[in-house]
Amino acid sequence: GGSETGGLDRLKKIEEPLLKWYEENRRPLPWRMRRDPYEIWISEIMCQQTRVEVVEGYFARFLEALPTIEALAECPEERLMKLWEGLGYYNRARNMQTAARQVMELYQGQLPADFEALKGLKGIGDYTAGAIAAIAYGIPVPAVDGNVLRVISRVTQSREDIAKQSVRRSIEKKILAVMPRDCPGDYDQ
Repeated sequence: GGSETGGLDRLKKIEEPLLKWYEENRRPLPWRMRRDPYEIWISEIMCQQTRVEVVEGYFARFLEALPTIEALAECPEERLMKLWEGLGYYNRARNMQTAARQVMELYQGQLPADFEALKGLKGIGDYTAGAIAAIAYGIPVPAVDGNVLRVISRVTQSREDIAKQSVRRSIEKKILAVMPRDCPGDYDQ
């Protein structure tokens, strides 16, 4: 693999072309319009294990029915399951409702602008917390999934096993070191 600084140099070099590509090619997805933390959260959970094209229709209907965290927290389970029908993995919806109730109780109905606090909510892991923190709140936190791990390994010419938690942490650290502070949300996306 490449040396530590070589890897960081290569990562730094992709920042500009990556942001330029995103600017020119990003899809005009509904949850990208307002950078609303609730919308970003819903979209991130819906997009897990489901193609973006499928999510778009569900996203619009879901937000129409449950426009706020409070509405999600108070929604009868049967109605929530009906809104989620066709997306599968129903525990994602149940976890979201549990998290919405936590947000009502702990954060006055507003998703916290804090990576660790976001991770403390039911069903929100590192990736989703990173996406919400960076995209909605401009907090420089990497959102790292399997695709990102594979791409960064190639860019940095690393041969390390990306399945290992230590390697994932190391890659997250490298990304954090080079991440642009003025547009972390665009960089993550």
